[in-house]
Amino acid sequence: MDNIGNCQKTTYDMHGLHEECGVFGIYGAGNAASLTYYGLHSLQHRGQEGCGIVTVDTDGNFRRVKGEGLVTEVFNENKVSSLGNCSMAIGHVRYSTTGGGGIENVQPFMFRHNTGDFALAHNGNIVNSRELRRYLENAGSLFQSSSDSEILAHLIKKNSYNRNQPRIAAIEEALNMIEGAFAFLVMTSKRLYVCRDKYGLRPLSIGKLGDGYVVSSETCAFDVIGAEFIRDVEPGEIVTIDHHGIRSIRYSEFRKHDMCAMEYVYFARPDSDIEGRNVHSFRKETGRLLFKEAPADADIVVGVPDSSLSAAMGYSEASGLPYEMGLIKNKYIGRTFIQPSQALREKGVRMKLSAVKTIVKGKRIVLVDDSVVRGTTSRRIIRMLKEAGAAEVHLRIASPQIKSPCFYGVDISSREELICAKKTLEEVRESLEADSIAFLSEEALFMAGKRNQLCLACFNGKYPTDLYNGLK
Repeated sequence: MDNIGNCQKTTYDMHGLHEECGVFGIYGAGNAASLTYYGLHSLQHRGQEGCGIVTVDTDGNFRRVKGEGLVTEVFNENKVSSLGNCSMAIGHVRYSTTGGGGIENVQPFMFRHNTGDFALAHNGNIVNSRELRRYLENAGSLFQSSSDSEILAHLIKKNSYNRNQPRIAAIEEALNMIEGAFAFLVMTSKRLYVCRDKYGLRPLSIGKLGDGYVVSSETCAFDVIGAEFIRDVEPGEIVTIDHHGIRSIRYSEFRKHDMCAMEYVYFARPDSDIEGRNVHSFRKETGRLLFKEAPADADIVVGVPDSSLSAAMGYSEASGLPYEMGLIKNKYIGRTFIQPSQALREKGVRMKLSAVKTIVKGKRIVLVDDSVVRGTTSRRIIRMLKEAGAAEVHLRIASPQIKSPCFYGVDISSREELICAKKTLEEVRESLEADSIAFLSEEALFMAGKRNQLCLACFNGKYPTDLYNGLK
């Protein structure tokens, strides 16, 4: 994965694209706080800047622990215990896009209101957030964070003026004012509301755990806590989970299944299933199709760890070329810091990723990666392989060229960051110093996913939602 970091981020981060966050919730299961901790740990790949858990007990008392950093850094046994032995909780892991970082933007958010307290967690991005924030502030709302996630809470509170109106009616009305990509969890003292955007851009699934229920951005979290997958939350659906079990309403008649293609390509864990398709199987199939579309005269296939390994396996199987571990990722490096010189930045890359000289020396390599954003990291990896003695490096990318910014929770904010938006394919090859280069077609993504709808906006600029504020 290519790097698109800026001066506030580590300039040699090996994971260039970042999805905004992951959400996890549980109802009707003992030790909800501990189970949520393990659920968030399973979703850690979706956000490493901050995390939090909110619980509520049978008396309606809310408790929260949140902080900046990884799940294992924010929570210890004492902090998990301080959340109480409750049967209901929601949790969140964050990578900041809209609103930026800071403890005030770490979720879940908690809100006190005379119609009843509630907590909220959100994955995604609201594209009309500026208009809604201005509307709410003009109506008297005071925001406690710069995150667009807080907007839903203020819309719910604004629409709670009728005390005889059930909370779900206010949520339904609020969701119909929001445009963008989202998976929302709203927890009151008695129930959990699970909401997904009408375009189906962000994944959200429901599982069963004993007599209780679990919801998660990815199904991999179910396996860790022993929950059984039931179904995905449908686009435009609000699921209510309480002592009655599961109930559902549709808040919008306009519904699509435009799942973000990058969920399959990069964001999700390979052991997750997204809308009936296993992520590892999807990526492996993209590798097979990539060979069919762009074969290379080479000796071995090497994948860029970790998200590209499945595609590399598929390319290897389809081509008959041996799959080799030509690159090793240091799993114990932790987070690194900005270095003051180019030489030290290069060492930072090598701390995270190194070439296996005895494997790559003298070999013509097919290097399989999941995507190219700025090109910085791809260039460094190709140089690293050639310095280790590789005779040739043929770059094969298991997704189309990223040419457009994303406004749905992925930190591609400008076309200026994107190498493929500014250069021809040959110019990209020359810039990356590859011997040849090829990208997967859009059609192959549909084939690999066995589906006819996906959001491909970052590849082709065709956005499924309206855009605001001149975002394009």
